[in-house]
Amino acid sequence: MTGRLMLLDTASLYFRAYFGMPDSVRAPDGTPVNAVRGLLDFIDRLIKDHRPDKLVACMDADWRPQWRVDLIPSYKAHRVAEEHEGAPDAEEVPDTLSPQVPVIEEVLDALGIARVGVAGYEADDVIGTFTARADGPVDIVTGDRDLYQLVDDARGIRVLYPLKGVGTLQLTDEAWLLEKYGVDGRGYADLALLRGDPSDGLPGVAGVGEKTAAKLLAEFGDLAGIVAAVDDPKAKLTPTQRKRLTEAAPYLAVAPKVVRVAGDVPLPEVDTALPHAPRDPAALDALAARWGLGSSLQRLLTTLEA
Repeated sequence: MTGRLMLLDTASLYFRAYFGMPDSVRAPDGTPVNAVRGLLDFIDRLIKDHRPDKLVACMDADWRPQWRVDLIPSYKAHRVAEEHEGAPDAEEVPDTLSPQVPVIEEVLDALGIARVGVAGYEADDVIGTFTARADGPVDIVTGDRDLYQLVDDARGIRVLYPLKGVGTLQLTDEAWLLEKYGVDGRGYADLALLRGDPSDGLPGVAGVGEKTAAKLLAEFGDLAGIVAAVDDPKAKLTPTQRKRLTEAAPYLAVAPKVVRVAGDVPLPEVDTALPHAPRDPAALDALAARWGLGSSLQRLLTTLEA
């Protein structure tokens, strides 16, 4: 029987850890390590509660890929802190969080937890590709609803969405999506792009909110069906809906590529098996002493050994 794969939307989780733990959690030299220790606590709890056989920490090698920006220039534009010519723009991140990210990466590497980021792609795309290639059940742990589009009961793919820390998770499957949004995983991306998402700089279709988007999808099946209905005088669209969808045609032509996660990222060869002992004990000991990782690291090591 193929084991369960757990995919972490790592940035989503360390942001939550950072805001969920006080910045009084510090290394011996006074540097805040609340995101580092909080993420270790999250991973420990996830392994204890869900017992994955394989685990990958998926990273944002590029949080705002140029190929998405070329299609929709407003994509995440409001989050840009600094533009870099020929390199990914810098994202607006709290001052005391960004120095913790390299520490998180070093600790994961020393533990032997697979960590994957691919140039030109977001963590969502890495998650989408691992999910597409999986030959067993997949748990995706994320605070980003965009990944609901990957939910697939037939393949055992679900999203674990943190409601409070990671001790209280919303297990998102197709039944939950149908009750909440009226769509399945495949339909969620269409609903999201019709509705738009200000937090990602996606305008959506004017006047089409979540409920209207769900009704349109129920009536016409998918985005292609809705677009076809615009040119069909017999289709059950109000004059206002027809007008607004017509005006949004340029956006609707490119939005699917922006909103849907990639499933063909060139992933590196990595060992995704959950480690039972650190890959580099000496490096881990040095990191633990340098950053004061204390009980957070010890609990995780005990859980991995078990």
